[in-house]
Amino acid sequence: MGVIEKAPVYLEKVPGGSIAVTTLDWAFNSAKSSSMWYVLFGLACCAIEGLMAAGSPRFDLDRFGIFHRGSPRQCDLMIVAGTVTLKMAERVKTLYHQMPEPKYVIAMGGCAINGGPFYYDSYSVLKGVDKVIPVDVYVPGCPPRPEALYYGIIKLREKIMHESIKKAPEEKSEPLRDKAEA
Repeated sequence: MGVIEKAPVYLEKVPGGSIAVTTLDWAFNSAKSSSMWYVLFGLACCAIEGLMAAGSPRFDLDRFGIFHRGSPRQCDLMIVAGTVTLKMAERVKTLYHQMPEPKYVIAMGGCAINGGPFYYDSYSVLKGVDKVIPVDVYVPGCPPRPEALYYGIIKLREKIMHESIKKAPEEKSEPLRDKAEA
């Protein structure tokens, strides 16, 4: 999981030596993608068999700069693993909104992606976490292996490396109304 793409570094000759010059996008994106802190929203077997194993000494996510944090306010990555019920959907949304920008989401396992085996048989299961929060990378499987999670993280890092730090103009949205007004 080294550097995703070659650094655009240019050497400028100056009196007494040279200066390495690169783009701000590459510098910031490289730092973001190489040090991700994640909050786990583990709900079922995918969290235990896939993600907990990925954090164990055998697979060791820490060696790639990916660390678990207990508070979403310190994290830039949320990994949703397992069956999201309709009651838990509001909690997922709350945790997502507590994370600072930029923030990313990985949906891990068939249940988090589309409801899994409960899609037709259960009225209480959300048919994919992307119904309540935006998902950046999907890691399929039931449960996915830790190697599949690694591949999803590599794909997320590639996505981060192609972002720009320049903000897009914000769209005007309607102000939020109190529930009492509605």
